[in-house]
Amino acid sequence: MTIERTPDSGPRAGLRERKKRATREALTLAALRLALERGLENVRVEDIAAEVQVTTRTFNNYFSSKYEALAARHVDRMRQAAEELRARPASEPLWEAITRAVLSPLAGADRAHESPDREVLAGIRLIAGEPALQAEALKAGLAADSEFTAAVAERTGTDADRDLYPPLVAGAVEITIQIATDQWLRADPPVPLVSLLREALGQIAAGLPAPSADSS
Repeated sequence: MTIERTPDSGPRAGLRERKKRATREALTLAALRLALERGLENVRVEDIAAEVQVTTRTFNNYFSSKYEALAARHVDRMRQAAEELRARPASEPLWEAITRAVLSPLAGADRAHESPDREVLAGIRLIAGEPALQAEALKAGLAADSEFTAAVAERTGTDADRDLYPPLVAGAVEITIQIATDQWLRADPPVPLVSLLREALGQIAAGLPAPSADSS
């Protein structure tokens, strides 16, 4: 029996997908870099496209605005985390697998493992305070929840639409990331993001036990 290969199958499709992901990531990084250098209000879509050496039309194929480009980084990381969760060994405890999956997109990000500069944190705080970006971040969070919910459902043999467990877990992970990131932005002295995420997810995995009196 001969299996026909469609134009979108095989190595070429895989290469195209990798190129698309690389372009998307380059645009999000360029948007953040320019926003930190110039201030978000002084960054145009044309500037971001030029930074990556693509056309504005190419930018618009990926994002509808500079705000979406910035917020998309979280969605992309959660998609990677969902893929990693699906790939984790079935014998691995769920929350250990989740922690490894959530941290996996940061494995190659040196800055996530180091304490950032105060000036960088101050710049990111200013960007994060933009109302238009906050609205995009809310939409991004909902998209990320959906991706991760599906992965949790697959791993636990539950139904993402009918069972409470998958969305509860995904929601807990999402809010944990938000809180850890907020702590990271406000920490003085600065601390590595990965350390905060690992600690926060560890507390969730342990069932959020109340702090003991001598732990403060």
